[in-house]
Amino acid sequence: MAQEQKSMHVDPFVAEGRELKKEHLSADLVVVGGGLAGVSAAITAARAGIKVILVQDRPVLGGNGSSEVRLWALGATSHMNNNNRWAREGGFIDEALVENMYRNPEGNALIFDTVLLEKVLAEPNITLLLNTAAYNVTKSDADTIESVQAFCSQNSTLYDLKAPLFCDASGDGIVAFQSGAAFRMGAESAEEFGEKFAPTQEYGYLLGHSIYFYSKDVGKPVKFVPPSYALEDITEVPRFRTFNAKDYGCRLWWIEYGGRLDTVHDTEKIKWELWRVVYGVWNYIKNSGEFPDAENLTLEWVGTIPGKRESRRFEGDYMMIQQDIIEQREHYDAVAFGGWSIDLHPADGVFSERPGCDQWHAKGIYQIPYRTLYSRNIKNLFLAGRIMSVSHVAFGSTRVMLTLANSAQAVGLAAAHCIQRNLLPRDISSEANITRLQRDLVRTGQHIPNLTVEDADNLVTGAKITASSKLCLEKLPDNGPARRLEVGYAQMLPVQTGKVPTFTFTVDVDKRTRLEVELRASSKIGNFSPDVVLESASYDLEAGKDRQVTATFNQRIDEPQYVFVCLTANDDVSVHLSEQRLTGLLALQERRLQEPPSDIGVETFEFWTPPRRPDGQNIAFQLSTPLDSFAPENIGYGFARPTTGANAWVAAFDDDNPAITLAWPQQVTLSEITLAFDTDFDHAMETVLFGHPENVMPQCVKHYRVRDAEGNILAECGDNHLTLSHICLEKPVQTNRLTIELLESNGDTPASLFAVRCYA
Repeated sequence: MAQEQKSMHVDPFVAEGRELKKEHLSADLVVVGGGLAGVSAAITAARAGIKVILVQDRPVLGGNGSSEVRLWALGATSHMNNNNRWAREGGFIDEALVENMYRNPEGNALIFDTVLLEKVLAEPNITLLLNTAAYNVTKSDADTIESVQAFCSQNSTLYDLKAPLFCDASGDGIVAFQSGAAFRMGAESAEEFGEKFAPTQEYGYLLGHSIYFYSKDVGKPVKFVPPSYALEDITEVPRFRTFNAKDYGCRLWWIEYGGRLDTVHDTEKIKWELWRVVYGVWNYIKNSGEFPDAENLTLEWVGTIPGKRESRRFEGDYMMIQQDIIEQREHYDAVAFGGWSIDLHPADGVFSERPGCDQWHAKGIYQIPYRTLYSRNIKNLFLAGRIMSVSHVAFGSTRVMLTLANSAQAVGLAAAHCIQRNLLPRDISSEANITRLQRDLVRTGQHIPNLTVEDADNLVTGAKITASSKLCLEKLPDNGPARRLEVGYAQMLPVQTGKVPTFTFTVDVDKRTRLEVELRASSKIGNFSPDVVLESASYDLEAGKDRQVTATFNQRIDEPQYVFVCLTANDDVSVHLSEQRLTGLLALQERRLQEPPSDIGVETFEFWTPPRRPDGQNIAFQLSTPLDSFAPENIGYGFARPTTGANAWVAAFDDDNPAITLAWPQQVTLSEITLAFDTDFDHAMETVLFGHPENVMPQCVKHYRVRDAEGNILAECGDNHLTLSHICLEKPVQTNRLTIELLESNGDTPASLFAVRCYA
């Protein structure tokens, strides 16, 4: 297309200089920082109906999870290496992760960039400013921000951004800092909060930055000449012998530095030291002669900005501490959850003689209170991301990206509530207002552990729920591999009240031996740490194939929970497995024992974790009485993931036309319907480096159809892969019955549904 020719512009000399172009923008909420926390807050707020300006000082979104840094985005699942089952975060960040998995199971960081950018651009209520750095704050009074000034280096434009509410998700807290909000930097003493894991001065009070690199095999020898600033003596790095030609990217997270410096103002100094180390490491790999497998490797990419871990932490009305995490304390204003270990690093980083980290886990996930997410001094300022109100020790767990994104979703929705009801952030912490926020968060897919939310507007609460069938789990077919019990292997079972059924399974035995079987449970209902042995028994086995073992239990269960049938390690025994996958059912392997020092306030317990697909098959078993844990009524229970039970309706294995029906005694008006499917909340969905065996979760319903009482199709989707399907009807429908037909799953699994919500 021909473009209009513009005449040349000539601007004469201006003695007093020129001013930059200025733009004045206003919105309901200004979010400064476009990492996963800022993006989650902005999108959640925009979808709730308010106008948002999202300001990001980088050319891409995602922060440490972007292609600029390339750290895997993780949270409570912790690579599936802890006991936090079904712990992936919900809401918008789940949507982004599931979409990234659908498009990008290979873990290409560039593709994740596009997913985030597309999600933001799809929201008409968001004005996005990339390459734009906030640098100044103006206040209308001592405790109120009036506007934020920002500069875009790419279009030479100054922005004046005005709003009644601000959210600082910038990482270093540029807005909160300039507003004068109280903050902390460094570690609290053990005495201040009674945190036994508080570090000593020798260990250091700050976590450092990291820079990663990628290599590539080009099929022919590649020469490497190091830059002059590369580290010359690799032995300066005490762990230099662990370097190899295969590890790259954030698997080398421990290439860390800066914990003894000012991690805000010394960032450029820290970056140069990290570059020195990275190029020195690559020189060692290429030119030391110790890595012949590196001959054809070239250095494909090195990060240009460091991934920051810690700097300022701002004070809210509540500050989370170690005990909140380890004791899993409950809070009336819980709005999110965490589950990463308390993960502290030596301040000297890569130059330390110590291990790269000390990671200590709680026995389950913990609640995050809303009061940590706004400033106690600045009345219109939300805190999102790593600057939220936590101690240094608690920060060791809350700092990971998906935990921060999960918390930031509460910020976005709280901001919408503030605008819609003329409130300030602190006002939301009142009991009445927080209950409303919790309800609306659950509607968006947020999981708040141990919190049952009443939703009187959900028409499902007044419906009679029936289904074409329900799974009464009696057995799983013996059609999988046989797994040698080199380590213990366990089957999780969701049981109701009453006597635990006998558990019959099949083994191959190499030579006469004795197999120990334990029935375990969690000391806290709702956790998945099998730390209580309820019963144990021994079985003498003769050599041979297809030996059946029947484990009989006398234990009675008083309240619904998961129990664990644990086959202890025995190299002479292989247990038969089943290829049948199923919502709410998992098998686990014995991983390791967490043995912390006795004086740091952390418990000793075992990790039992699921092997990743395509492994991790359930045990092939037969039960004496079926498990009645998959009833259609579960869709109105409230938790859209397994907790103390499967919390899902699951159709019978032989149901060829699975459907669930909601019937009301009179006509109701339907405008919105939400369906919650199983996208395997136990799968960590790391965004980079980890390859994943499938791009859709096998338990997720692919094809569904929704009909009214007359059989009219209200909605249909033939290619679903997301957790939540929000159906907004073009016109409200009057009916007394709704039927949801689950026509096809993405894998060979029985149809399942966690929740249905209907609103007028």
